[in-house]
Amino acid sequence: MTTPDDRRYTESHEWIKLDGELLTLGLTQVAVDELTDITYVEMKTAGETVGPGDSIGEVESVKAASDVYSPLGGKIFEVNAQLADDPSLLNTDPYGEGWLIKIKVADSSGFDDLLDASAYQSLQG
Repeated sequence: MTTPDDRRYTESHEWIKLDGELLTLGLTQVAVDELTDITYVEMKTAGETVGPGDSIGEVESVKAASDVYSPLGGKIFEVNAQLADDPSLLNTDPYGEGWLIKIKVADSSGFDDLLDASAYQSLQG
């Protein structure tokens, strides 16, 4: 699967898409492939405030558990409720239906400092 170029990436394998002040965050295909069969997702709840670099939740697979981090701070706007019933959406569609969380960002200035698709792919190299 190609790395979509309409979003930014972190070295810890999160993708971030910014639409105005609303940030959507998920896991990259690389993270999903490393974790293999994801069986459980737990995110913080809507209304909670997070800072840049804060853990916003955890995903578990048959192989490992991994924290998920937000590169920008703000207030959690929405959590993908579908993942509670069907965490396999992360395995099948990490860049679409498998998004994890939406955050209303307090300051989006750090967004441009994140990796673009090309830079992220070169890290996998």
